[in-house]
Amino acid sequence: MSNWMIRGFLIATLLTMPADSSAADIDSLVKTIKAVGREGQGNREANQAVSELSQQDAAKLPGVLIGFRDANPLAANYLRGAVEAIADRALRSGKSLPTVSLEKLIRDAEQDPRGRRLAFELLSRVDTAAPDRIIPEMLLDPSPEFRRDAVSRLIVAGEKSLKDKDTDAAKATFKKALSGATDDDQVKTLAKQLKEMKEEIDLQKHFGFLTGWRFVGPFDNVGLKGFDTTYPPEEKLDFAAKYEGQKGEVAWDKTETDHEYGIVNVAKQIAPYKGAVMYLTTEFQSPTARSVEFRLGTPNAWKIWVNGKQLFGRDEYHRGMALDQYRVRGEVKAGANTILLKLCQNEQTEDWAQRYEFQLRVADLSGIGLASLPSQK
Repeated sequence: MSNWMIRGFLIATLLTMPADSSAADIDSLVKTIKAVGREGQGNREANQAVSELSQQDAAKLPGVLIGFRDANPLAANYLRGAVEAIADRALRSGKSLPTVSLEKLIRDAEQDPRGRRLAFELLSRVDTAAPDRIIPEMLLDPSPEFRRDAVSRLIVAGEKSLKDKDTDAAKATFKKALSGATDDDQVKTLAKQLKEMKEEIDLQKHFGFLTGWRFVGPFDNVGLKGFDTTYPPEEKLDFAAKYEGQKGEVAWDKTETDHEYGIVNVAKQIAPYKGAVMYLTTEFQSPTARSVEFRLGTPNAWKIWVNGKQLFGRDEYHRGMALDQYRVRGEVKAGANTILLKLCQNEQTEDWAQRYEFQLRVADLSGIGLASLPSQK
């Protein structure tokens, strides 16, 4: 049964239950719901907590919405069902929703994006002016969903200015929209408009693509053995070193891509490139220590290390390639951070299996690109 079916059944069931005027411990009920596990652990307790939670007065809605923070997807689905049941019961009985508190929660960027978005949906049901009041202020919000709404409005406004032949206003509006755009379709729309106005757009910088790399290889991946084989670059980065590679001695070299989406074509660097492992490394210069996401696109198998720590890997080939295909959370320190990427190509000969390439960018946790600062060396 899908999440939507579960939620619909849950809401329908909860709406038929009588409201309970007794004061319940909202925090305790939310905590019980958030303890539910993927394999059904705590399901019975969570269902009981949802039943109790859903009977609360609408004034308690902000307290429930705050509970979305750190909730796993199943728990978030339960919480959403309870929130919708509370709101539906209140509106059906002619009662009001706590609009002031809901708007305050929406504007609190520290709250969970799912809870904020649900609060926005509730507020918009009873206050039709809310979207016009709130969304224009969300251009740089941590929530990608709110940002997308804000960018969409600016695109429409810019297109209207073009229709009115006010080119300067259109250009200013499109540039403003681009500052908050992270979804590829919106970025492409804005870049196209701005380029037609002779405005230079640096998509590499906008997205935070890493474009300059050192590389070494190929090492052996015949029979797919390379993914789990530890070759010397995994143990130590020594750019003066030479290694025994797949077809003889290999040494470090450099490459830089000018592709606007930061795509590095590894196949151009080596021959032959089938059944091969390549290592690529670069530095990301950060002004501060912070949490980031390393967002990778590649049709090849891969592993990634940051400052010597392996973050993730995927032993899978030719499932396509897309912007932000893989998102790996990690930490960077202030200053130089060393990124090492292991990229494996298999031996398939079909036309669609010939791509040996990748793109890697660094973004904040909401997807806004972080450009590497100039090296301090």
